[in-house]
Amino acid sequence: MQVFHKLEDVPPDFGPTVLSVGNFDGVHRAHVHVLNEIVRRAREQHAKSMAVTFEPHPMRILRPDAVLKLLTPLPEKLRLLEATGLEAVLLLPFTRDLSLMQPRQFSKEILKDRLHTGEIHEGYNFRFGHKAEGDVAMLKTFSREMGFAVVVYPEMKLRGETVSSSQIRKLISSGSVSRARHLLGRPFSILSTPGRGRGFGSKYTVPTINLSRYEELVPQDGVYITRTRVGEECFDSVTNIGNRPTFGADSYAVETHLLNFHPIELTPETEVEIYFLQRLRDEIKFPSIDALREQIAKDVKRARRYFHLLKLAG
Repeated sequence: MQVFHKLEDVPPDFGPTVLSVGNFDGVHRAHVHVLNEIVRRAREQHAKSMAVTFEPHPMRILRPDAVLKLLTPLPEKLRLLEATGLEAVLLLPFTRDLSLMQPRQFSKEILKDRLHTGEIHEGYNFRFGHKAEGDVAMLKTFSREMGFAVVVYPEMKLRGETVSSSQIRKLISSGSVSRARHLLGRPFSILSTPGRGRGFGSKYTVPTINLSRYEELVPQDGVYITRTRVGEECFDSVTNIGNRPTFGADSYAVETHLLNFHPIELTPETEVEIYFLQRLRDEIKFPSIDALREQIAKDVKRARRYFHLLKLAG
């Protein structure tokens, strides 16, 4: 998959294109459905399949005080987009100039003149241009003038729940990781490295890893059944997110306990990815370390049963 970091990077003869414009945060089931159709249609038309997205996320420029936490940081988003079979992604730098571009100007200068769009595929609630004044009805009007087709997708719902980045963000923020997994089409995960001061050495012998600082979205504080990838190896695990109140002073951490552990090589640069499968409980302040250990043993027992049943289900 080719990645273009600005409009000028796209070769003049690139295209014609079948594309979709959007943020694609999470690359969830609804996104994947649209992108699969783009790939299919592009092959039929001997065109190039492309996703056009923005970097940074427009909300971070338009509403910086909102402190938007992303479901998928850019490297993960690009990996997930590539998995759909797309031939190219254009990362449009979201600047003030771009935010002031009128819908007609965006349609003509970017879609028609620069990207040679043959078809554009968008969700029913797609908005574009200055102050989000453009919608799919306006896009269809422009398409008739400019010679490209518009394919509009209805709202996707699963078990009565809307598949959208904002809905998934709400679920994860409330700890509902199993419901979020259903809408994403995969477990929600975070990718980081081991935290300094604890959790790595020349030979790793303690089955607990603290993650280094992670700036994007994490589930609500609590204890979760997880799978943890350490470098190239995966482990069943139990992960605690929070301030560890039993130890006194607040010390926020994402700490994962590996169940089927064996000593492994670990460095400060080792990738650690945690996949959240099910919430076990809230974080609790225990009266003693012994009481905490007793609860951890119960958490581990529940997690082992979960993985046992998962294995039986095949």
